[in-house]
Amino acid sequence: MRVTERLSSTTVRDRQRRADGRGRTADGSASDGPSCPGSLIVVSNREPYRHEYEDEAPEPAAGSAGPDGSPPTGTDGGSRSMTEGRSITVDEPTGGLTAGLDPVVQRTDGTWIAWGDGDADFDVTDDRNCVAVPPDEEAYTLRRLELSDEAVDSYYYGFSNRVLWPLCHGFPDLIENRSNDFEWYRTVNEQFAEAVADHATADSVIWIQDYHLALAPRIIRQSVPTGATVAHFWHIPWPTPGTFRHCPVGDQILEGLLGNDLVGFHVGRYADRFLECVDRFLPDATVNRARRTIRYDGRTIRVVATPMGVDAESYDRDARSADPGRLSALFEEYGIAQETTLGLGLDRLDYSKGIPERLAALERFFEQNPGWRGEFTFLQKATPSRTEIETYQQYGELVRSEVERINRRFGTGDWQPIVYTEDVLPRADICALYRRADVMVVSPLVDGMNLVAQEYVAASVDGNSVLLLSDRTGAHERLGSHALTIDPTDSDGVAAQLGYAVSMSPYERRRRMNTLRQRVFDGDLESWMATQFDWIRRVHDGSESKDTNTDSDSDSREPTPPV
Repeated sequence: MRVTERLSSTTVRDRQRRADGRGRTADGSASDGPSCPGSLIVVSNREPYRHEYEDEAPEPAAGSAGPDGSPPTGTDGGSRSMTEGRSITVDEPTGGLTAGLDPVVQRTDGTWIAWGDGDADFDVTDDRNCVAVPPDEEAYTLRRLELSDEAVDSYYYGFSNRVLWPLCHGFPDLIENRSNDFEWYRTVNEQFAEAVADHATADSVIWIQDYHLALAPRIIRQSVPTGATVAHFWHIPWPTPGTFRHCPVGDQILEGLLGNDLVGFHVGRYADRFLECVDRFLPDATVNRARRTIRYDGRTIRVVATPMGVDAESYDRDARSADPGRLSALFEEYGIAQETTLGLGLDRLDYSKGIPERLAALERFFEQNPGWRGEFTFLQKATPSRTEIETYQQYGELVRSEVERINRRFGTGDWQPIVYTEDVLPRADICALYRRADVMVVSPLVDGMNLVAQEYVAASVDGNSVLLLSDRTGAHERLGSHALTIDPTDSDGVAAQLGYAVSMSPYERRRRMNTLRQRVFDGDLESWMATQFDWIRRVHDGSESKDTNTDSDSDSREPTPPV
């Protein structure tokens, strides 16, 4: 959601005064939902709110440019005078983790620390790079880190996505270990840690998100009060030891993560692989696989598996309120017949998502089922991602060329088997497509969880639809029994399951989808956060000991953590 506001210098000063780490308004009140046991500090690469200019910048006053002729920048207020009378849009969280965490941080009057990448981000912050959010409520503090272009290239597009992403998704051949990338990764992790130290107290719960910040926990542990709790959720898969050995700095990644008190993964196999890697590559660590604990550097680290969900109610609500006229307009825009049987794919253009393999299965389906030509259309919505990386550029070119080839082979003057778009679609349109699609194909080669599959189920309010789901997703552990399981690399198998899906009886469709919907609603985003905070509370309150005097193996009566 984008909120447009006219920003004056008075508004900026008022917000700066409120961004002092205690931004809650006087009449703010807590609402029902997951609660954090202490003062919450969320640390993530992505920010929950982004400020961007909507219009062109006014010409700078004479003499106001920097020494190289560029507009003035920095924290000295030089560019902030240019915000007078300019429209700023605020991108607000509309889904996923940021949308789910946002109300929790609001309730805790907490702090969120993230990279600020909006072009107006630092024109609305105070001299500590803080701003009170959300824009209308100002319930908590957003602390932004300003990263140079070189830092972004090396930390984000470099080590994070040229080393850790392919490593964790099982593509060691795609690792690009460029010089200086890891040093920048370390530097940015240190910057995040310094920002955390500015806000942390002995009662703080510091919750770190994902693979961009693997070194930060150890640095944070050394700089915050002893009573603070440090937890980390790793949202992508964890590789096997055989794959992890390809990490050029594997020992440092593991040591960084063992600065946490709690490390979370989506499913049990990722948690167990992490324990195996620690056991194999850190000889000084003592690993108890049965209890999923690690003893290292005088401390005990708990490892847990908690599958993440989606805000199911909101997807259900948005699907029910979908505008039929807008859906008809979308079909007309993309040349899709109104009465067609519709298949849907929705992915980032990432080599882990298995889109070429999916296209090969669709080609096989149309080969083997000529009666469905002209009757079945597959809409593939793809989102370009990390296009600065050559591997991603080549992947996008491959996908587009395969779509064109298959359409040339089977298409007619008034029908295309695959409708492909990279258009940005608003959430309302996505939910309308979720509801309308007869079949959703989710076929990643590997995926930590996969929220799209759960979004589709939540939005399938009519119950007359089928989910084809890769057995290599974390979501398969929750949904696999009532989805149609597929091996994404088996074109014949996927084509056969697709044929079964489009010919399945309405009764069987509803029976399967009703069970899937119950599971998605029972394990929604709020449930996941409640489970996370239950684990964090155990650590924070001392029931999971963090001091150096407790033997983590002394109590064999404790049950294995749930998965």
